[in-house]
Amino acid sequence: MKVSRHAKIIELIKQENIGTQEELAERLNQEGFKVTQATVSRDIRDLNLTKVSLDGGKQKYVILHAGKEPGMNEKYMRVLKDGYVSMDMAQNILVIKTVAGMAMAVAAAIDEMNWHEVVGCIAGDDTIMCAIRSVDETLVVMDKIRKIV
Repeated sequence: MKVSRHAKIIELIKQENIGTQEELAERLNQEGFKVTQATVSRDIRDLNLTKVSLDGGKQKYVILHAGKEPGMNEKYMRVLKDGYVSMDMAQNILVIKTVAGMAMAVAAAIDEMNWHEVVGCIAGDDTIMCAIRSVDETLVVMDKIRKIV
């Protein structure tokens, strides 16, 4: 449950400008996760989230890049393991199938891995399309994902 909740938090803060623990708890509850402010506080600490300022003085939570925090790569790998179903390639496009509702979190995890081969990911509900720099590098990324899952 914790891994799914962490994946949903990653997805929510990437999609929305969430600036308080209360807002995050409310959104998680709307998504079906029954959480308290104390749970959200622990999740924020576990995920090593930080706030950045937006125009107008508001703030929002963001994820620190994976390279800055040694334990973060493990969290992203766990999201990838939990959400992954299958993958296939079409030239330099990698298509990853996920558990329903997990595509955004898995795509965010792949983006945060900072693999130089990955140009970017687009996610739906259960499918991710990753643009990879070349066909050869698509095979490299597929191998990296296989080793994780």
